[in-house]
Amino acid sequence: MNQENQKDYIPDCFGILDKVFPMTDMGLRQTPNYCYDRCSVKMKTKCLERAMATRSGVKLEEEIIERGVRSGSINFFERWSRKKQVHNKMKRE
Repeated sequence: MNQENQKDYIPDCFGILDKVFPMTDMGLRQTPNYCYDRCSVKMKTKCLERAMATRSGVKLEEEIIERGVRSGSINFFERWSRKKQVHNKMKRE
């Protein structure tokens, strides 16, 4: 695909969290290689932003916050602040 057509191209997987940031066998999320092959850096960034703005993305953010609490890297006030941000993001949707 040439560059002119590529900038207008939006693949079917665009913004779908489990497609563009799936869980690996090791329990971590990772962008698959096909994302690097198909899309430009700018498109990948927009795609991940869209995926994180979905309910699945908000749920992932909450999971990350809770992992931080369990590991001790996030204190009570930081947890409260981040949870508030996530809650407000859900209300905007």
